[in-house]
Amino acid sequence: MKIVVLDGYTLNPGDLSWDGFKKLGELVVYDRTPPEKVVERATDAEAVLTNKTRLNREIIRKLQALKYIGVLATGYDVVNIQDAAKRGVIVTNIPNYATASVSQHVFAMILEQTNHVSAHAHSVYKGRWQRCPDFTYWTHPIRELDGLTMGILGLGRIGSKVARMAQAFGMEVIVHTEDPPKPMPEGMKLVSMEELFKRSDFLSLHCPLTAQTEHIINASRLAMMKPTALLVNTARGGLIDEKALAEALKKKQIAGALLDVLTQEPPDKKNPLLTARNCWITPHQSWASRAARERLMAIAVENLRAFLDGHPVNIVNGLDIRARG
Repeated sequence: MKIVVLDGYTLNPGDLSWDGFKKLGELVVYDRTPPEKVVERATDAEAVLTNKTRLNREIIRKLQALKYIGVLATGYDVVNIQDAAKRGVIVTNIPNYATASVSQHVFAMILEQTNHVSAHAHSVYKGRWQRCPDFTYWTHPIRELDGLTMGILGLGRIGSKVARMAQAFGMEVIVHTEDPPKPMPEGMKLVSMEELFKRSDFLSLHCPLTAQTEHIINASRLAMMKPTALLVNTARGGLIDEKALAEALKKKQIAGALLDVLTQEPPDKKNPLLTARNCWITPHQSWASRAARERLMAIAVENLRAFLDGHPVNIVNGLDIRARG
């Protein structure tokens, strides 16, 4: 089997090994593949692995040898899974590899804005503590999380982990989700969408990007939020109407936004959030701890191994080679 990795650099910039795939077939790894090169590079591949390189209807139809697409991420919107299914091509994803890392990043951003560690450390570096007449000072107000309200939109694995971490900080946790667990986890309150927006001191997004959730954060919902609230997004950029958020920040409708994802990545230089008031953006890195990437690599190898053994797992487009004999 020929295996082609279209965009392997973000998963493995050199600190991991591709040896697991080499044991399964002839492996060719490209750090990055521009759209016009996808068909050329994957034309005789039976298995194609992609993270963010898109495999649309036209590309899938042109790859006549293709039998398997492995998405090197949890989200699989980069693949036209319906056309893959029509061709009999199985598509798999990588679930539950970055739950701990993404949840940790949520609180890394929150704690930076409540405790301002980097600003205070920088002030010490610049000599302010040495010149201070008192034993202490602070350059920004310090907020205590205990007793504040964490709102969670979407209660999957990551949303649940963030909720439990919030509880550990003594926060009240309120949740809105389309498919609530029964019973709800202890200490978490299921609320309406309106109540979620109105009550949250921190609102963290953990739902998939679908036609129903695109721009779920819009001008009308931002207007419901407290002027002291912070919006956190480590899920998908398209959940937010970015122009509406930039305007809400400008008008001080909310205190700030903590974002690890944007609609277009890398962002266009004209994206209004890049210069918006109190908008802190990290470069879609919440998933990228070494531990998480090691898990991702291991699961990706096992997904392909299971497919070759005739018992595919983590299928996202409804196909099963066992059902076809």
